[in-house]
Amino acid sequence: MADHLTVASREVLALPKRPAGVFVLGDCAFNSGEKADYATVTELLQPIRGGQMPIHLALGNHDHRERFWEVLQEEKAAARPLVDKQATLLQTKRGNWFILDSLETTLQTPGSLGPDQLAWLARMLDANAEVPAIVMVHHNPGKVGNVSGLKDTEALFEVIRPRKQVKVLFFGHTHHWNLKEDPSGIHLVNLPPVAYLFQEGDPMGWVHATLKDHSMRLELRSLDQTHKEHGRALDLNWRA
Repeated sequence: MADHLTVASREVLALPKRPAGVFVLGDCAFNSGEKADYATVTELLQPIRGGQMPIHLALGNHDHRERFWEVLQEEKAAARPLVDKQATLLQTKRGNWFILDSLETTLQTPGSLGPDQLAWLARMLDANAEVPAIVMVHHNPGKVGNVSGLKDTEALFEVIRPRKQVKVLFFGHTHHWNLKEDPSGIHLVNLPPVAYLFQEGDPMGWVHATLKDHSMRLELRSLDQTHKEHGRALDLNWRA
């Protein structure tokens, strides 16, 4: 897993134009969120940080929030809108990125956002209604196969569906690269894993996202560059 992250990091650094930032959507640790895991991932991400690219970390079901903050002191000291959650709003010219914290219990497969975080999301979406919104979270909405996701999926969609500025929901958790569209027009992007696969034949790697005025381009970068999905680019047009 460390080797995979090292390869992904080198590929990001080798891009002809440096990205404005890097997102890691949870499961920063291997199993139960030990301090040594966070020390390791901090070391592995150092080349990207050294390349002047900010890294935004979310938490998943294999993370442990207090140990995460104990090792990543900058994250612990950073001002957060919810003191007990690793959540934030990153504002950019073409889009507002909402990074949510779906960790409920370490080593428990499903996750939850909770009413306080959902209320904060609704308030901040309403306060920034003129800019496209991209929501990012570790857990998948609903259930994918045998993988349980967000317990409060319906409550999340009650917030984001009627707010037309929400254009994309990114998530991980299932270790399966997939794109769908919600009936409301929100793009649902299930990111591939960097660490390891659940299902043989799926791509493993990272996604290069480019925001445009009315759309987003995604390009899959498979760690196995012979994979049929490697280099596939998709344009996600914003719903009206």
